Amino acid sequence: MAIPADPIDIQYTQRLDARRRALAQADRTHARISQLRLAIVAAGLATLWWTGPTSGWWLLPAALFAGVAVIHARLLGRADRIRSAIHFYEQGLARIRHEWIGHGRSGDAYRQADHLFADDLDLFGRGSLFELLATTRTRAGEETLARWLLAPAPHETARARQEAVRELATRLDLRETVAVIGDHVKVAVDAPLLRRWAASTVGLGRPAIRMAIGLLVVVTVTVFATWWQTGAFGTLALGLLIAQVLVAMAFRPRVIAVVEAVDEPAHDLDVLARLLQVIEQASFESTYLRQLQRTLGGDRTASSDIARLSRLVALLASRRNVLFAAPAAFLMWATQWAFAIDAWKRRVGSHVPHWLDAVGEFEAVLALAGFAAEHPACTFPDLVDGPPMLIAEQLAHATLGADAVPNDVALGGDAAHLVLVSGSNMSGKSTWMRTIGVAVVLARMGAPVRATRCRLSPLAIGAAIRVQDSLTDGRSRFFAEILRLKHIVDLARRERGAVLFLLDEILSGTNSHDRRIGAEAVVIGLVDTGALGIVTTHDLALVAVADRIGPHAINAHFDDRFTDGQLRFDYQLKPGIVETSNAIALMRSIGIDV
Repeated sequence: MAIPADPIDIQYTQRLDARRRALAQADRTHARISQLRLAIVAAGLATLWWTGPTSGWWLLPAALFAGVAVIHARLLGRADRIRSAIHFYEQGLARIRHEWIGHGRSGDAYRQADHLFADDLDLFGRGSLFELLATTRTRAGEETLARWLLAPAPHETARARQEAVRELATRLDLRETVAVIGDHVKVAVDAPLLRRWAASTVGLGRPAIRMAIGLLVVVTVTVFATWWQTGAFGTLALGLLIAQVLVAMAFRPRVIAVVEAVDEPAHDLDVLARLLQVIEQASFESTYLRQLQRTLGGDRTASSDIARLSRLVALLASRRNVLFAAPAAFLMWATQWAFAIDAWKRRVGSHVPHWLDAVGEFEAVLALAGFAAEHPACTFPDLVDGPPMLIAEQLAHATLGADAVPNDVALGGDAAHLVLVSGSNMSGKSTWMRTIGVAVVLARMGAPVRATRCRLSPLAIGAAIRVQDSLTDGRSRFFAEILRLKHIVDLARRERGAVLFLLDEILSGTNSHDRRIGAEAVVIGLVDTGALGIVTTHDLALVAVADRIGPHAINAHFDDRFTDGQLRFDYQLKPGIVETSNAIALMRSIGIDV
């Protein structure tokens, strides 16, 4: 079902159309300049043939060609940025219109085995919350976003992020500026590699050695130039050349170590430099963003230091050019620039992890701001301190389309601490639990939630919704589930009840007698710690647990209707115990004779 156009949809569409027109114009200009360059080449060849190489007239078209080439390169760079902007708005419209699933990054690399809620709430994978949120440009941003999903932040931190997200949600120009940095197809800057490189120690030698090598090269070049012009100092020139070879051989192992160490982590340093520059130069109001800026401060700017490293690495790499290989060897090119890179690392390498952290946090906040801007109906939750409590009105799942059915939830305080949700298969029980869990994850990240109102205290999450058996570990599904339940109980005791537990079809892997006794013991034990929870079941024998717990527990249900051979659900949570069952009807509808 298509989502109707709203102001952000219209704004994205208008900008997308403008960028497409700009790209068409750039393509036309590119074609004209390409033709001009061919004409200049033809004119230059004609001039060279007509006047001869000694006349110098051919230098005029050569200089003109060089100037046009510079202009052309800038045009091509601008066209690439326009393409990135087009991709940015196309992806944004896809998210707004719920056409994004399978077109983003799944984040599977950030999955953690036996995490207490990540797989249960579909935080990673196709159609996951990570895929919806991950608009980051760098690996550092991705890592930070994944870490925020997996580890809830203290409310003080989440409140500060909320302020930053609110501010950046209105800064569409800034979000576009970041989106067009680098190649939009890939994630730039391998943060773990760059961190390890910055912390590594090879050490080529003291600055005096670097100066001595530079002086040796200058003297050698001068003596060789003199010998070339006058024929004098030939023996000295040969001696100096031999000295260079000996010095290069002496430092070769350490030079190779520096070159190999910097090769991989140095990819896309220009992207990192430009991102740092954006953070440094932007004007922010929120305390959180200003603090990020301060981490980049000092006598020198982080962006200029990273840009310098990028230039050093580019100069080092230029030795691979076939035409420059011989001069590079004569100038001890690799040795000199390896010394320069090593000196850079000793001077500012310790700051690199802090810079990457700042970029990662900025990108993660910017990703949440994009989510907030593209989902204006979402609301920022009221993060309160105190006893466990979660209240939300008209709450719907963040990754579902416009036809998602919202429901209210009230846990803690004067409301129930436990809701036992009964209902038939496919009626919406598991989705409702994931809706609540995802809302808490978003809230504790500092993001808005898909509700008209939300209020919650600091709550850790423990879930047993998608517990799997493991052939490798020799675990049955039942054993895996009871291990998970043990971890949730331990969490509730450790957090003194500040926990939201979400248990789907609890202990379904055992017989009904043991299931009832075990489920009752686990649920009552969790409620006794002060924890809040949702427990779903289609086994009506378990709903009596609410009566045994007393006023802190209630029953609710999702129902269904089977008409004209079709199951129909309204996905509305209703009070009380379900009174319908669809298993037999569903089996018959697909041709099983029961």
